[in-house]
Amino acid sequence: MITIKNFQRKFTVNSKDVQTTVHAMLEAIGYVDFDLSIVFVSKKKIRELNKQYRCKDRATDILSFPFHDIKAGEKITIQHEDEKNLGDLIVCPEYTAQDAATNWSCSYLERLPVLLAHGIAHLLGHDHINDVDYKKMQKIEHMMLKAVRN
Repeated sequence: MITIKNFQRKFTVNSKDVQTTVHAMLEAIGYVDFDLSIVFVSKKKIRELNKQYRCKDRATDILSFPFHDIKAGEKITIQHEDEKNLGDLIVCPEYTAQDAATNWSCSYLERLPVLLAHGIAHLLGHDHINDVDYKKMQKIEHMMLKAVRN
């Protein structure tokens, strides 16, 4: 189940569109039957969370909190149905919109699927600390985005 909560007021969140997008992404990577929570928050709230959990006192576009501790490329194995959970994504539409316009020459709605794919890749153990890891992460992100664009 994909759960979507909106705790910010500056941007409209079309939960149905987000759910459809994420469902297609999860289907493409073989996790369509796993739970995922997506929460939309203000710049102030994401800054607080980024400071609390990553020791970075600034706003950001997305934070990922994985349910499973796995290495990139490992398949999640579960012992019980309750473990069918990928984790939580925290998204800041306001930051994302500013970043999309400034750094990506696109709109918030164009940038959102890219962020969601990026966040899901983090939930699956991927990171972008070095170029090799980044290439692996990009591969799974592209797989998810291709599923959405088809």
